[in-house]
Amino acid sequence: MINYGFSKEVDMSFEEASEIVSEELKKEGFGILTTIDVQDKFKEKLGIDFKKYVILGACNPLSAHKAILAEENIGLMLPCNVIVYEKEHKTAISIIKPTVAMEMINNEKLKEVAKVIETKLEHVFDAIK
Repeated sequence: MINYGFSKEVDMSFEEASEIVSEELKKEGFGILTTIDVQDKFKEKLGIDFKKYVILGACNPLSAHKAILAEENIGLMLPCNVIVYEKEHKTAISIIKPTVAMEMINNEKLKEVAKVIETKLEHVFDAIK
């Protein structure tokens, strides 16, 4: 288990897991700002065949606004990344823990925003079976 994120393996296809992750994020008020298809980029840029692996840049606009007001340069750490990838005969899902990611920034207001976001992301994580 990683200490900087929530991580699990599920018995569903990559496509199904990706769809469920997106739906659960939406239920918690997140939008997907970016989708990086690592498999496609490795093939395009490096000529390497790679497993299905996607990085989703999830953003909760209200919390992002509060975070930027609390720490103007926090945009360097946004959005919250969620990854979905093939792992043997399962699909792995990992979601960043904002409280851990923000530990290096000494800002109490930002820590409070990170706690709220982490709770929402934990709800997403727990909803995926």
